[in-house]
Amino acid sequence: MYLGLDLGTSGVKALLIDADQRVLGSATAPLTVSRPAPGWSEQDPAAWISATRDAITALGADHDLRAVKGIGLSGQMHGATLLDAGDQVLRPCILWNDTRSHVEAAAMDADPRFRAITGNIVFPGFTAPKLAWVKANEPDIFAKTTKVLLPKDYLRLWLTGEHVAEMSDAAGTAWLDTGARAWAPDLLEATGLGLDHMPRLVEGTDTSGGVRADLADLGLSPGTPVAGGAGDNAATAVGMGIVNAGEAFVSIGTSGVLFAANDGYAPDPDTALHTFCHALPGAWHQMGVILAASDALTWYGGLVGATPAALTSALGPLQAPGRALFLPYLGGERTPHNDAQIRAALIGLDHGADQQAGTRAVLEGVAFAFRDCLDAMAATGTRPARMVAVGGGSNSDYWLAAIATALNTPIDVPDGSDTGAAFGAARLGLMAAEGADASTATQPAIARTIDPDPALTAAFDAAHTRYRAAYTALQEIS
Repeated sequence: MYLGLDLGTSGVKALLIDADQRVLGSATAPLTVSRPAPGWSEQDPAAWISATRDAITALGADHDLRAVKGIGLSGQMHGATLLDAGDQVLRPCILWNDTRSHVEAAAMDADPRFRAITGNIVFPGFTAPKLAWVKANEPDIFAKTTKVLLPKDYLRLWLTGEHVAEMSDAAGTAWLDTGARAWAPDLLEATGLGLDHMPRLVEGTDTSGGVRADLADLGLSPGTPVAGGAGDNAATAVGMGIVNAGEAFVSIGTSGVLFAANDGYAPDPDTALHTFCHALPGAWHQMGVILAASDALTWYGGLVGATPAALTSALGPLQAPGRALFLPYLGGERTPHNDAQIRAALIGLDHGADQQAGTRAVLEGVAFAFRDCLDAMAATGTRPARMVAVGGGSNSDYWLAAIATALNTPIDVPDGSDTGAAFGAARLGLMAAEGADASTATQPAIARTIDPDPALTAAFDAAHTRYRAAYTALQEIS
């Protein structure tokens, strides 16, 4: 058996697969997010350990975990977990969707070395500007910081006692030489840090350490190899079999991701695309990220007093966009705008606008945000011929049809088998334990394909043009 652990924002998932990659069982344990100030988003790393213990223990109730031969880790990216010389946590982890360091991010991005070395804009959500914020606002904590770990790598420290990161997650710190797959001393020095503050780097398929003997109460055998693993999106790609150039997925989760695998390093930071290392050696990927996808529908559901499922199930066949437009920038936006200050808007309402019209506007607004990501990607020469859908929002055929039509790209829907980040992490655990290669990461069976509606393509194109004009106007008042 092989165990995948995925540390998400809202919970930890533990998943077991066998040697044939069949899912044997899974368990989840919830997490909460603290928002002590506007734009802030934090979690207590101790809660990660507690939730991971609960998830593993739940699996152990039905499975003999001594049979686990390899463990893979996945997790939310960009989080700043600060440790002192005794590996004690110095403050709550500043999460990926925290925008407090937008001033520091802009200052770093103005230093041409960051884009040149990392291949990326320095976004406020990245790790480096968070450390600059801590240095400026919590100097005592910064002075005590001995190690900076990403969230899943704090779980690794607990599991193995090792300070280790891997390439896909490290690429989201703004400290990695993404082409060379190594820490960049110049960028660390610009943040007031050195190489000694960083964990050592491995590939996602490498073994990073073994399970500590004093965790025997979890039921895992001491020394069980723990793979390097991956950031959540790269792990999802491994789970979906998106590992070869030209393959892509669209994720409609809390945030939204348009992910395309590449067999070479081809950065274009001006597009605000992320160009990161993949979890597999010698591979990279491009990624457009929007900060609110299903989160936007959840917000609208709270506004009108309905669940997201009820809102989407009330819709019939796909319709042409109406007058109402929704710009889903509830907490700022990444691709292609890199705008931490912009906020959402629902405009174009008239007397005929009812709850369903609002629902369609929200779904369309997220679809148009994905279209912005695809346009940015196409400008670099990457234009996927089709995509695989993943994430909770992919349960809505209406939403998938809107995205397929807005992107003019067929979307394949998997057959329902688990292919998410925890599954990808388990696959990486298998690869590390057995020395397997990328051919292990096969694509799932496809249940159906959602094709663009040619009768509505022009209407979606016109609405997207209005959407872009609305963004320009919104900039002036945000």
